Formats: sequence, C-alpha cells, structure tokens
Amino acid sequence: MSKTLTEIAQQLKDVQKKVQLIYAFNGTGKTRLSREFKQLISTKSADGEETELSRNKILYYNAFTEDLFYWDNDLEEDAEPKLKIQPNSFTDWILRDRGQDRNIIDNFQRYTDDKLSPIFIEEDKTIDRDGRRVVTKTFPEVVFSFERGTERTGNVKISKGEESNFVWSVFYTLLEEVTSILDEPDPSKRDDNQFDNLEYVFIDDPVSSLDDNHLIDLAVDLAVLVKSSKSNIKFVITTHSPLFYNVLCNELSNKSYEKQPDETYRLIFNPNKEFKKHRLEKKADGLFQIIEQPTDSPFSYHLLLLSELQSAIKSGQIRKYHFNFLRNILEKMATFLGYNYWPALLPKTDDGKPDPFANRILNLSSHSAHAGEEISDIVDTDKEKLDDLVEYLIETYGFRKQEEQHG
Repeated sequence: MSKTLTEIAQQLKDVQKKVQLIYAFNGTGKTRLSREFKQLISTKSADGEETELSRNKILYYNAFTEDLFYWDNDLEEDAEPKLKIQPNSFTDWILRDRGQDRNIIDNFQRYTDDKLSPIFIEEDKTIDRDGRRVVTKTFPEVVFSFERGTERTGNVKISKGEESNFVWSVFYTLLEEVTSILDEPDPSKRDDNQFDNLEYVFIDDPVSSLDDNHLIDLAVDLAVLVKSSKSNIKFVITTHSPLFYNVLCNELSNKSYEKQPDETYRLIFNPNKEFKKHRLEKKADGLFQIIEQPTDSPFSYHLLLLSELQSAIKSGQIRKYHFNFLRNILEKMATFLGYNYWPALLPKTDDGKPDPFANRILNLSSHSAHAGEEISDIVDTDKEKLDDLVEYLIETYGFRKQEEQHG
C-alpha cells in the first residue's frame, strides 16, 4: 500500500526492533525520510522550537550533517584552506568534553589514508553560564596535513570524498562515545548524562565516497557497534549501495555473544528478534512503499535493477539514469560470464559486431556531467532502444527464468 514519507517514518518508529536496514535507489527519498523521522521524534514546544530534552532523543546522519562543515578559501589573502565548523554542541562535546580528537583522526585515517591528518584548531569562547561569564573551549576549524616520507605538507585542501569521510568519522566517533556511556544501565553512574534520553540513531548513506574495501570496513564496524550496544537505542540505517547493504545484512544476521566473568557466554544480539530489513520504493503517483525483505535471502541487485527498468518502460517514465542501470547489469553479467568487454553481450550486427547504436546510447546516457541530466527526458527512439535492449537481455540470457525463481 502506498504511503507518504511521514506515514512510512511512523511505521518505522512503530517497529520495536533494535535495528532496521533500508535499501533504496538514489533519489527515492532516503534523506527526506530521515528528516520526517526526526520530526516525529523531536516534538516542538508551543513556540515552535525544539526543546533540549526533545533534541537529544535522536542522533541522525544525512546529507545535511555535512552542512555543519564548510571551506574557508580566502583567495584574496592567499590564505591556506581551512575546514570551518558551524557552532554546535555535538562537536564541542566530543572534542572539548570527551577529548576524542585522536579517535576521530584514527577513524578518518582508517577510511582514507594513514598519512592524511586532520588538526583541530582550538579557540577560547566566552559564554553565559548561570548568570556568569565564563571562558570555555571551542573548535571552529580544522586543517589537514599530508606526510610524504620525512616531509609534511601542511594545510592541504582534501577532496570532496575525503571531506565526507571526515564528517562521518566525527559522527561515528560521537556515536561510539555515546553508546559506550549508555552501556552503563544506571544513569547515576554514568560520567555524562547529556544523552540519557537518546532513543534513536538514524544513519542515511554514509558510504557515497568510499571504495569497496573501506566500505566493507565501515559496514563491519557499524554492525559491531549496533550489535554490542547494551542500551535501548534503536538504529535505522538507509543506503543506496548494494555492497554496503549486503555486508550489513550478513553481519546483522548473525547472533552476538558476550563473555561473562564466569567464562560463560550471554546472547546480546538475536537477529530473529532485533533485526528487520526493508526496500523503499517511490511510486509513479509520488507516494512511497516500504517492502519488508526476508532476513534469510540474498539481495539480488541485478534482478532489482531489471525490475526497475521494466517498471519504467511499462509506465513510460524512462530517464537517462535507467541506461546506467542497464550498463550496471551488463557489467555484472560480463564479469559472471567471463567477458572482458561488456558490449560483447549486446545485439550483433550482420557482420557479428556489437550494435554500435546500442553501445553509443549506453555510453552517452550513463555518464552525464551534471546531476540534473540524470533525470531529464529522452527522445522516443532512445526509449524504444532501451525497451529493445531489455527484451534482448531477458530472452538471450535467461533472466525470465531467474525472475520466476525469485518471484
């Protein structure tokens, strides 16, 4: 049944599971879902503002988290680049109160390069506390240095992907610290009570810029953190990455035990009771559907792509990114069938060569220079060619039989 994102957020909130994992294609609405979910948890006061108690019920990571960080490029003064941090209580807490800058650096280097080091710049800040003016510490900016042999290059501007990894490393270190504190069941014995009311952690796509090896590391680390958390925090994780989804599924589908002082082992995570996975789909009418996925079946990404293509063809809602789906299928098929050149799978001309028109369409449509081009309309002849190519693949390579087996 189709629903609004608000209704789906409520459905996720009503599920009493420790962790829910959601797969969705880019552009489906994962980030908007994270905001809708936050709105359900963080209720407003009479004047429309979030109360401190409400704000601390949820931690969430999504594309807007990166907006806390921005580059200061003073070209006129030829100043060295600095990554500025918008004033916020979370980064001050993890750096000033918890002193976790070393762990942030370690996590960042784990997912990027062990020679690339962030350096947090500390400044004094005067605040009003209980009617008194007091001086405290804040961390308004970060610079990066790179070691090459015995030399260190200071104040380098990191790539967009490295910047995303840095933001994730700050959030992940915060999450490690918070869950560790909340593992103490007695609030009076915790060394910090700022997150005593935390109920949910919503994580939206932390993997957009990671290579496969680091992506696997991140997924395993995150699964270990979720499974070892002893508090009642509930986790919602969304992703567009089939590899990240599969690794998390595999990790979260296994039971986890903790060794006790008497040498016995206690079950601390039971996936049958605490784990649920879904697929989020956007329907043609603008509404959404969330479909529960079996926890004991593999995720057949190529079949999902093929299903998306067939739906787009049937509805007439074909966009350029659908050719990218087809190319993705062809690349996976070529690897599986032992071909080094995926166009060899395309229809052949009379002289036995791959159809040049099909090859041209795939190349032009799967590498748009701008994101906006990915959703622009295409001409009718291209739509017909996509339909022909999909039908050719289904008939030639037995996808129809596979679909029946997985139906």
